Formats: sequence, structure tokens, C-alpha cells
Amino acid sequence: MAAQAGISRFREAATQIVRVDGVDIVYRALGPSTGVPLLALNHLGANLDNWDPRMVDALAADRRVILLGYRGVGRSGGRVRSSIEAMAADAVAAADALGLQRFDLLGLSMGGLVAQEIVAREAVAGEGGRIDRLILSSAAPAGGPGVTDMTRTMVLGTMRASLALTDPKTRLFFTRTAAGTTAAREYLGRLRERDTDRDGAVSLSVIRAQLAAVHAWGLASAAGRSPFDGPVQILHGDSDRMIPVANVDALAQVFPSASVTVFPDAGHGVVFQYHQDVAVAMRAFLRR
Repeated sequence: MAAQAGISRFREAATQIVRVDGVDIVYRALGPSTGVPLLALNHLGANLDNWDPRMVDALAADRRVILLGYRGVGRSGGRVRSSIEAMAADAVAAADALGLQRFDLLGLSMGGLVAQEIVAREAVAGEGGRIDRLILSSAAPAGGPGVTDMTRTMVLGTMRASLALTDPKTRLFFTRTAAGTTAAREYLGRLRERDTDRDGAVSLSVIRAQLAAVHAWGLASAAGRSPFDGPVQILHGDSDRMIPVANVDALAQVFPSASVTVFPDAGHGVVFQYHQDVAVAMRAFLRR
């Protein structure tokens, strides 16, 4: 894996490329090269620039953090995937190409669905030992409650945001309370801090394909207990409209030994609204 000595800030991490089955997939890596690296997978409709710089910088203070893009999204080549299983296969191939023999895994929203598929297939293949710890934020198990409503929620939220001349993230990721409104404004400001070497725009076709993947995940049979037996951390907002908070209990059935934290007055973007508290919790969980 290519390393950038001394790079510990999201704003300065170069956008790099890893070759996966003949396709270039973008990623960024920051933090020290020692210890167990953390592979991170982002939410639906996101490119590498949608990660919260403050949270990533905090996580990279004492470990290698690798932010991996999706095929066909932003500056990554190939055709966007329309199934969680295919996205998981790409991520595993990218981890192989990057030489990750042992790593932790963070999945945010759709990335949390992909992460669950990854740990399941790794465990079935007898390689579950190379993934040490799993963090799922704003995620749901297969067949989780209300997951199939995400398309409708996202379309209506985007339309209402357009009428109000606001960024859709303010309505889809944050509560409408004073605290939520302030957090949304501050998060959008942080996203503009990186002004060079940015990832490519996310097209409407990408969002359609990824929504189809999430919808199929929601239609699947309810997930049974996961074969992954490593430590799991579940983080969620109590007012999440994209992935209802009822999925916390559903995930706890899949990962019975997981630690669970539900944040108050928080929506789907809980890791952005509570980025400081979330980073502290994640670092404590990942600490050996």
C-alpha cells in the first residue's frame, strides 16, 4: 500500500488509485503506518469528499485510515454497482490489492451494509480473522425495518430541500431542531475546506443504482446471526429517517455481543453531528 509519510490530515491526503479487476478505484490514506489499519466505507451517494474531515483526522491520530471509494463513483472507473454483494466483492479485492492482511472495518449507512457482507463472506471463507473489529453507523441488517422506504424518504427530502433552496443533506441527515440545524451548517462548511485534488461529482445514475442496492437489501430475508465473532460497535441517531432506529435492535440480534450507542436528537448523519463524541467512542473501541 502506498504511504504518505507525515500525512495526518484529511485535507492533505492525496487521492490515490488501487487497481481492482482492471478498474481504477480511488482511495485516500492518512495517519501512521503502524498498528491495525481502519478501512472505511461511505454512505449512499457519497464520494471521498463527503467524509467529515474532523472525524477522519481524529481517527487518523494513532492509526492508518483508508477511505475507499466505490466502483463507478466520483473519479473511480468502471460501472457503478447495483448490489451490496458486488460492492463488498470490490472492497475485498481492493483490500487484497492494498496488501491489508489484517484490518478493522467502518461502514457508514450503505457502507455499513457492505461491511456486513464483507465480514460474513470473510468468515465463511475461513478468513474472518483478518478483520478484527467492526463499526456500523446508521446501518441496518438485511431485511431490516423500514429500509425499503429509503428511496421514498430520499426523493421527498431532496424535493423539499430544493424548494427550500437548501442542500438535501440538511433534511436527510440532520434533525430540524436548533442543534440539528447548526450541526448541518457546520458540517457543510467543513466539507468545503478541502479545495484541491477533490473527488469527482456523483451522478444521478450512481444514486439510482445504489438506491436499488439498498432496496434489495431491505427486501431480503431477515438476517440471522452473523458468522463474524469479533468485537462490533453500533452507532445510531434516535431520529434517523433514512434508516429507522428500530434497526439498532435488529442489528443487535445479528451481532449479539455488540456495544450499542444511540445519540439523542440525531438523524442519519449522527457521525457528522456528533463527530467529536463519535471519534472518541470509535477510538476507544478500536484501541488495543
